[in-house]
Amino acid sequence: MKSIKGPAIFLAQFAGDTAPFNSFDAICEWASSLGYEGVQIPTWDARLFDLKRASDSKAYCDEISGVAARHGLAITELSTHLQGQLVAVHPAYDIAFDGFAAPEVRGNPSARTEWAVDQVKRALRASKHLDLKAHATFSGALAWPYIYPWPQRPAGLVEAAFDELARRWTPLLDYADENGVDVCYEIHPGEDLHDGVSYEIFLERVKGHARANLLYDPSHLLLQQLDYLDYIDIYRERIKAFHVKDAEFNPTGRQGLYGGFQSWANRAGRFRSLGDGQVDFGGIFSKLTSYDFDSWAVLEWECALKHPEDGAREGAEFIKRHIIRVTERAFDDFAGAGTDDLANRKMLGLA
Repeated sequence: MKSIKGPAIFLAQFAGDTAPFNSFDAICEWASSLGYEGVQIPTWDARLFDLKRASDSKAYCDEISGVAARHGLAITELSTHLQGQLVAVHPAYDIAFDGFAAPEVRGNPSARTEWAVDQVKRALRASKHLDLKAHATFSGALAWPYIYPWPQRPAGLVEAAFDELARRWTPLLDYADENGVDVCYEIHPGEDLHDGVSYEIFLERVKGHARANLLYDPSHLLLQQLDYLDYIDIYRERIKAFHVKDAEFNPTGRQGLYGGFQSWANRAGRFRSLGDGQVDFGGIFSKLTSYDFDSWAVLEWECALKHPEDGAREGAEFIKRHIIRVTERAFDDFAGAGTDDLANRKMLGLA
């Protein structure tokens, strides 16, 4: 067995216009001071990372790695959650998602899709330059507006949506393979890949592509009331990245899974800082360790109540406590009697 790496932190929720959150050097110093050993970089945030330079220049990537290393940090993965979302957008969400795109392609869905595909490709090249093996992203969604079948979905609607999603992603998965990088889809409501069944529908259409893998985030699974421990048993060979994020689900007589259009603080299901929610992280770390998951445990902080800096500080210690240093010997080795083939055969009545 292997020990999980960490703690690491996803920088997206912390980047800002004031120090120490407005430059890669400063935010790395801050993360290191809290005890983090790795950082996951949002590639859309130019305050921290220049994706175009990174995709075109190994020297720039070496410079970025050097900044992280100077603070005792490794780069765990690059993220294109926002750009991946734009690979597939249903027209109902055109206006809402336009803000994720570069200004010059807003209001032009086809140009926006081309831009998003180029962004993901650039992130995959940059990942290769950084010697990273996994990349975090979203799948985007074409079928999501029809998640609840009322009125009844016409025959073939879902199939057509996933056929198109696979058509758009297959060249990107092939490109990821050329660069030696796994694409890790975060299974997430709002994405067509939102649970195990939908992931399998997609996986079938990309012909089981070896690079079509998973980012495991139990918070989204808990809020769907999905068995997130059984999920590890089922998809352990596909889980290549890990967001450590907590959540809670407290339904009432007034609201449940859908939340009644309430704010995050007032929903029955909401994200919480690590240790403040209901996720069984002891079970998760045990299962992932038993399956030899040896990549990074990355804090993704989202909480409707707690200040982010408190969540970051507490999160580093929380992850440290849950990482299992694997044993090199069995607990009952003290009672071992060595190996004796003849004695074994006698014990079985075979000698």
